[in-house]
Amino acid sequence: MLRIKALYRSRGIATTGTGVYQVKQREHWLKQLTEVGMQQRAAWLYQQLDHVRELRKQAKAAVLAEGQRHQAVELLRTIPQVGPVRAAQIVATAGTPHRFRTKRQFWSYSGLAVVTHTSAEYELRAGRVVRRNKPVATRGLNPNCNRRLKSVFVSAATAGGVSHPWQPYLDNLKRKGMRADMARLTLARKIAALALAIWKKGERFDPKKLNWTT
Repeated sequence: MLRIKALYRSRGIATTGTGVYQVKQREHWLKQLTEVGMQQRAAWLYQQLDHVRELRKQAKAAVLAEGQRHQAVELLRTIPQVGPVRAAQIVATAGTPHRFRTKRQFWSYSGLAVVTHTSAEYELRAGRVVRRNKPVATRGLNPNCNRRLKSVFVSAATAGGVSHPWQPYLDNLKRKGMRADMARLTLARKIAALALAIWKKGERFDPKKLNWTT
């Protein structure tokens, strides 16, 4: 899809939205390419897109069918914004929740751990070496993580920010002065921690048991 848009943009043709991918609009878009070679190349890219979309449907059906065989997938699906595909991805990627003793280990594996950095921790005062009162600087999230799990939890947090029960939780964090991106990260960590706890305990999601302060 990116290559299709890049082809049109290389000829100065704006491609905002998703209309450039629609089957009914392809003839309109192809006519804007004056070179025969570019038209042929675009047509081949459209054929590739059609085949990939069909394969994507088949792959999704296979993932859903395999997910129905695992009780953990059914339990994780009870978490808002964790549907059958995301639940199956969590189970298939992590394998077992007992790999992670704490939620912080799971956050690190899922790319939700904040990386901190400090330098010049000590200084010389009156001939003595003492620790410097310097705040620890953050350097984003840890890069050595599982990309699939990170995508699952971040996308769940992004979608959950506009629906119940996560929207009030997210709004409350923002009212306390937390930046929007940090609030979304906090929500992603919340969902990840819930997924780990539910998977370990074998219980279904219960909003009444949520601790909204953590």
